[in-house]
Amino acid sequence: MEKNSIFSYTIEELQNILLENNFNKFSASQIFDWIYIKLETDFNNMTNLSKELRQFLTENFSINLLKDLVTEESKDGTIKILFMLDDKRTIETVLMPQKYGQSVCVTTQVGCRMACKFCASGLIKTERNLSTDEIVRQIFSMNVYLRKKYGDDLDNPRARVSHIVVMGIGEPFDNFQNVMNFIDIINCAKGFQIGARHITISTCGVVPKIREFADLKTQINLAISLHASNDEVRNQMMPINKAFPIAVLLEAVRYYISVTNRRVTFEYILIDNVNDKPEHANELARLIRGINGYVNLIPYNEVEENEYRKSTRVDEFFKILKKQGINAIVRKEFGSDIDAACGQLRAKREGVIKNEI
Repeated sequence: MEKNSIFSYTIEELQNILLENNFNKFSASQIFDWIYIKLETDFNNMTNLSKELRQFLTENFSINLLKDLVTEESKDGTIKILFMLDDKRTIETVLMPQKYGQSVCVTTQVGCRMACKFCASGLIKTERNLSTDEIVRQIFSMNVYLRKKYGDDLDNPRARVSHIVVMGIGEPFDNFQNVMNFIDIINCAKGFQIGARHITISTCGVVPKIREFADLKTQINLAISLHASNDEVRNQMMPINKAFPIAVLLEAVRYYISVTNRRVTFEYILIDNVNDKPEHANELARLIRGINGYVNLIPYNEVEENEYRKSTRVDEFFKILKKQGINAIVRKEFGSDIDAACGQLRAKREGVIKNEI
């Protein structure tokens, strides 16, 4: 009999399973503690559970880790791991050490159907969504990595993942329910205990799901991958803009803000002579003025297989936005000496990008 991954279940779902099988629902909290705090991978070692429950768990559930295929470590401490899933497909997860803790960028799909022209993820065809457990297992695996590196002291902030950005391969809102289940699990007080305000979801602009996400009224941060100041440029860079033009996207953003009272981040990758000219900066300022948000300017990680190149106008663009009264920051570059671009390591492994690893 095929076993279900224990990482698939929220604590409420696990409680229901236990009750349906004549076990105490409180044991779900104990199981979560063993798995998400102690990082235990063998049900038989969960000594405060009854023998009968341990046998039930062993017979019906698995605690399988992702297989680490390739690990790249940058001089700045960034870790990028290429994981193999149970069906032999591959995904990337990135650990980015920050002053405030350990931040992990997770993947939500095998490939991405959004086909943004500048993105390495778009070089590989969409194969499928990740299941809830496959997303959760990325965080579990990174915690195992950190525990081995920094020891078992849970009070050591370096020894555990503290922040999540859902910005890896794939469009998170294209895999909406599994991503929401993932957030439920990692945010759980009995689980990884990652606070809602330490979690950010990035979308390229799936408008119906932005509205659905708003209606959940969570404290999760929302980031919009804007990357252009007008429809002409955005249509060239991001095919989704033809379905949901900038005006429609910003209407959904305003709805999100009105419902949640949360500010949004506008992500803007600066690409040489495409979207980085002074007129683009001024146009962007006019576009988002009055919206409760700020601009995250991102230096471009070049991908060999397209014509886009890193902008030389980052500082100039930033100064124009500030002069126009727009809150903006320039994102720190991570992993510049490894395969930094999202999807780049996987694309190389699959032979899409030249110079195979």
